[in-house]
Amino acid sequence: MKKSRSEFQNTDKSVIILGSIIATFIAITPYLFYLYESVPSEKTWDTFMFTYESIGYGDANIVMWLLTGKLIPLLFLLIWFFTCRHWWYHTLLVPISMYIYQIIGLFNEDQSYVDELQLIYLVPVMAIIVPSIYLVRAKMLNKINNANKSLQQLEDEFMLTPTSFWGKLKQYF
Repeated sequence: MKKSRSEFQNTDKSVIILGSIIATFIAITPYLFYLYESVPSEKTWDTFMFTYESIGYGDANIVMWLLTGKLIPLLFLLIWFFTCRHWWYHTLLVPISMYIYQIIGLFNEDQSYVDELQLIYLVPVMAIIVPSIYLVRAKMLNKINNANKSLQQLEDEFMLTPTSFWGKLKQYF
């Protein structure tokens, strides 16, 4: 009995620590977004760790502004995806993959426009996610019609709940 109580206390501490880290990150995102202002408005940006040369855009500040405008929403979506408890959370993979594609396209200097034609590349992702979400929804509606369970009870039945962050990450791969 004592062992299970200490395990419960450790789980509570880890949940509180992880929740605190996520809450702190969300609280400082306005400051993270404006980090691009520290980047010089020059073609080449030299730091002690790396050198970035903006070939296609001609200004490192603009590239970092575009990057923060894509990276901050991507991070919010990832937090939402890994903390969401609803049955439809897999649909968040569509905007997540869109932002990832846009960030990759941002550093592809041969591309003339950043947000052009990303929907074509999202078709395979949507072709997998949308039908699978529809099938889960159809199963839920079928069970609602045949049982006296509430929608929350059915969501709980379909929900896979790994015990840790890595367990949830392994669920997808």
